[in-house]
Amino acid sequence: MAKEPSATTPETPAATGAEAANGKAPMLNVLAQYIKDLSFENPNAPQSLTQRESGPAISINVNVNANPLTGTDYDVVLTLNAEAKDGDKVVFNIELVYGGVFRIEGFPQEHMLPLLFIECPRLLFPFARQIVSDSTRNGGFPPLMIDPIDFAQMFAQRMAEEQAKAKVEAPTVTN
Repeated sequence: MAKEPSATTPETPAATGAEAANGKAPMLNVLAQYIKDLSFENPNAPQSLTQRESGPAISINVNVNANPLTGTDYDVVLTLNAEAKDGDKVVFNIELVYGGVFRIEGFPQEHMLPLLFIECPRLLFPFARQIVSDSTRNGGFPPLMIDPIDFAQMFAQRMAEEQAKAKVEAPTVTN
Protein backbone atom coordinates (compact mmCIF):
# COMPACT_ATOMS: atom_id res chain seq x y z
CA MET A 1 0.00 0.00 0.00
CA ALA A 2 1.43 3.37 -1.01
CA LYS A 3 2.00 5.92 1.71
CA GLU A 4 0.28 9.25 1.13
CA PRO A 5 2.51 12.30 1.49
CA SER A 6 2.04 14.28 4.70
CA ALA A 7 1.27 17.98 4.71
CA THR A 8 4.93 18.79 5.35
CA THR A 9 6.59 16.80 2.58
CA PRO A 10 7.96 18.73 -0.40
CA GLU A 11 6.02 16.63 -2.92
CA THR A 12 2.65 17.71 -1.44
CA PRO A 13 0.79 19.99 -3.87
CA ALA A 14 0.01 22.34 -0.96
CA ALA A 15 3.71 23.11 -0.56
CA THR A 16 4.08 26.64 -1.86
CA GLY A 17 6.58 29.44 -1.90
CA ALA A 18 4.91 30.75 1.25
CA GLU A 19 5.53 27.46 3.02
CA ALA A 20 9.15 27.41 1.92
CA ALA A 21 9.60 30.98 3.15
CA ASN A 22 8.21 30.53 6.67
CA GLY A 23 8.13 26.75 7.15
CA LYS A 24 4.34 26.61 7.58
CA ALA A 25 1.73 25.32 5.19
CA PRO A 26 -0.80 28.06 4.40
CA MET A 27 -3.94 27.57 6.49
CA LEU A 28 -7.33 29.24 6.58
CA ASN A 29 -9.49 28.02 9.45
CA VAL A 30 -12.98 29.09 10.51
CA LEU A 31 -12.89 29.41 14.29
CA ALA A 32 -16.44 30.73 14.78
CA GLN A 33 -19.48 31.99 12.90
CA TYR A 34 -22.13 34.20 14.45
CA ILE A 35 -25.12 36.46 13.90
CA LYS A 36 -24.15 39.92 15.10
CA ASP A 37 -27.44 41.57 14.13
CA LEU A 38 -30.64 40.33 12.53
CA SER A 39 -33.65 42.52 11.87
CA PHE A 40 -36.78 41.63 9.93
CA GLU A 41 -39.48 44.25 9.50
CA ASN A 42 -42.94 43.63 8.09
CA PRO A 43 -44.40 47.12 8.72
CA ASN A 44 -47.78 46.60 7.04
CA ALA A 45 -48.63 43.11 8.31
CA PRO A 46 -51.09 41.49 7.92
CA GLN A 47 -52.12 43.52 4.83
CA SER A 48 -48.68 42.99 3.27
CA LEU A 49 -49.30 39.24 3.22
CA THR A 50 -52.24 39.39 0.80
CA GLN A 51 -51.93 38.21 -2.80
CA ARG A 52 -50.63 40.75 -5.30
CA GLU A 53 -50.68 40.79 -9.05
CA SER A 54 -46.91 41.13 -9.26
CA GLY A 55 -44.02 40.57 -6.91
CA PRO A 56 -42.43 43.46 -5.05
CA ALA A 57 -39.28 45.19 -6.27
CA ILE A 58 -36.39 43.91 -4.19
CA SER A 59 -33.11 45.73 -3.73
CA ILE A 60 -30.18 43.99 -2.10
CA ASN A 61 -27.00 45.57 -0.75
CA VAL A 62 -23.92 43.65 0.33
CA ASN A 63 -20.91 44.87 2.27
CA VAL A 64 -17.81 43.14 3.67
CA ASN A 65 -15.54 44.38 6.45
CA ALA A 66 -12.57 42.78 8.18
CA ASN A 67 -10.71 43.61 11.37
CA PRO A 68 -7.65 42.00 12.91
CA LEU A 69 -8.15 40.38 16.33
CA THR A 70 -4.63 38.99 16.86
CA GLY A 71 -1.63 38.44 14.62
CA THR A 72 -3.34 35.50 12.89
CA ASP A 73 -7.05 35.88 13.76
CA TYR A 74 -9.46 38.14 11.87
CA ASP A 75 -13.11 39.06 12.27
CA VAL A 76 -14.83 39.19 8.87
CA VAL A 77 -18.35 40.63 8.75
CA LEU A 78 -20.79 40.20 5.88
CA THR A 79 -23.72 42.65 5.89
CA LEU A 80 -26.78 41.88 3.77
CA ASN A 81 -29.68 44.33 3.44
CA ALA A 82 -32.75 43.49 1.40
CA GLU A 83 -35.76 45.75 0.96
CA ALA A 84 -38.93 44.74 -0.85
CA LYS A 85 -41.24 47.52 -2.03
CA ASP A 86 -44.60 47.62 -3.73
CA GLY A 87 -44.61 51.10 -5.24
CA ASP A 88 -43.54 53.36 -2.40
CA LYS A 89 -44.73 51.01 0.37
CA VAL A 90 -42.19 48.81 2.13
CA VAL A 91 -43.37 45.20 2.04
CA PHE A 92 -40.47 43.89 4.14
CA ASN A 93 -36.98 44.89 5.10
CA ILE A 94 -34.28 42.55 6.38
CA GLU A 95 -30.80 43.31 7.65
CA LEU A 96 -28.31 40.63 8.58
CA VAL A 97 -24.83 41.22 9.94
CA TYR A 98 -23.15 37.82 9.89
CA GLY A 99 -19.58 37.34 11.01
CA GLY A 100 -16.86 34.80 11.20
CA VAL A 101 -13.57 34.55 13.05
CA PHE A 102 -10.84 33.19 10.81
CA ARG A 103 -7.30 32.07 11.58
CA ILE A 104 -5.01 32.74 8.64
CA GLU A 105 -1.43 31.51 8.76
CA GLY A 106 1.39 30.96 6.31
CA PHE A 107 0.17 33.22 3.49
CA PRO A 108 2.29 36.02 2.02
CA GLN A 109 1.18 39.49 3.08
CA GLU A 110 0.06 40.37 -0.48
CA HIS A 111 -2.57 37.59 -0.29
CA MET A 112 -4.16 38.80 2.94
CA LEU A 113 -6.64 41.33 1.49
CA PRO A 114 -7.98 38.91 -1.14
CA LEU A 115 -8.31 36.21 1.53
CA LEU A 116 -10.17 38.53 3.90
CA PHE A 117 -12.44 40.16 1.32
CA ILE A 118 -13.00 37.30 -1.16
CA GLU A 119 -12.43 33.88 0.39
CA CYS A 120 -13.72 34.52 3.91
CA PRO A 121 -17.05 36.07 2.77
CA ARG A 122 -17.36 33.29 0.19
CA LEU A 123 -17.27 30.81 3.08
CA LEU A 124 -19.80 32.83 5.14
CA PHE A 125 -22.28 33.56 2.34
CA PRO A 126 -24.16 30.21 2.17
CA PHE A 127 -24.97 30.43 5.88
CA ALA A 128 -26.05 34.08 5.65
CA ARG A 129 -28.16 33.29 2.59
CA GLN A 130 -29.96 30.55 4.50
CA ILE A 131 -30.69 32.88 7.43
CA VAL A 132 -32.18 35.49 5.06
CA SER A 133 -34.23 32.81 3.31
CA ASP A 134 -35.56 31.38 6.58
CA SER A 135 -36.32 34.83 7.99
CA THR A 136 -38.37 35.96 4.99
CA ARG A 137 -40.23 32.64 4.97
CA ASN A 138 -40.91 32.92 8.71
CA GLY A 139 -42.11 36.49 8.08
CA GLY A 140 -44.89 35.12 5.87
CA PHE A 141 -43.30 35.61 2.45
CA PRO A 142 -41.75 33.24 -0.05
CA PRO A 143 -38.11 32.57 0.90
CA LEU A 144 -35.76 35.21 -0.50
CA MET A 145 -32.99 33.25 -2.22
CA ILE A 146 -30.15 35.69 -2.82
CA ASP A 147 -28.20 34.90 -5.99
CA PRO A 148 -24.54 33.92 -5.55
CA ILE A 149 -22.27 36.92 -5.09
CA ASP A 150 -19.02 37.46 -6.97
CA PHE A 151 -16.84 38.62 -4.07
CA ALA A 152 -13.78 38.81 -6.36
CA GLN A 153 -15.57 41.35 -8.56
CA MET A 154 -16.72 43.28 -5.46
CA PHE A 155 -13.15 43.35 -4.18
CA ALA A 156 -11.75 44.52 -7.52
CA GLN A 157 -14.37 47.29 -7.69
CA ARG A 158 -13.59 48.38 -4.12
CA MET A 159 -9.84 48.48 -4.85
CA ALA A 160 -10.46 50.54 -8.02
CA GLU A 161 -12.64 52.98 -6.08
CA GLU A 162 -9.98 53.36 -3.36
CA GLN A 163 -7.26 53.93 -5.97
CA ALA A 164 -9.39 56.57 -7.70
CA LYS A 165 -10.10 58.22 -4.35
CA ALA A 166 -6.38 58.22 -3.50
CA LYS A 167 -5.59 59.94 -6.82
CA VAL A 168 -8.19 62.63 -6.16
CA GLU A 169 -6.98 63.20 -2.60
CA ALA A 170 -3.28 63.21 -3.49
CA PRO A 171 -1.93 66.75 -3.56
CA THR A 172 -0.61 67.91 -6.90
CA VAL A 173 2.73 69.64 -7.04
CA THR A 174 3.08 72.54 -9.42
CA ASN A 175 6.19 74.52 -10.19
